[in-house]
Amino acid sequence: MQITLGNPAGAPQPLTPYYSQVARVEHADGGALLFLSGQIAEGETLADQSRGVFETIDVLLRAHGATLADIINIRTYLTDITKLAEYGTVRRQFLTGTPPTSMTFEVPRLFRPEALVEVEVVAVTPRSRPAG
Repeated sequence: MQITLGNPAGAPQPLTPYYSQVARVEHADGGALLFLSGQIAEGETLADQSRGVFETIDVLLRAHGATLADIINIRTYLTDITKLAEYGTVRRQFLTGTPPTSMTFEVPRLFRPEALVEVEVVAVTPRSRPAG
């Protein structure tokens, strides 16, 4: 098993130097598991931030030969659970196939005070897609 930690070129860089955006775990069939750090985004509304988060996740996955359709697990942290439907509307625009396994939590605050949502995912790369 080979594990690679890093921050893909062309993707938004971490907010601090204390973590990697992606952990890539190679498996025997030539594919890999991708563990993405929690992502936040700028924006005035939860919908704006949610769109930014999924756009960033898309860039990070593509840098490793995966797409949003390859997500197998998603964890969402919301500062206001009453806005779950608003988040869900945006999420469904990006995750259009069979939904991945999922957990959603309400938290009192996130890393950045202005952040309303943070999302982390696990994805699996198909054998036929090369790492970026």
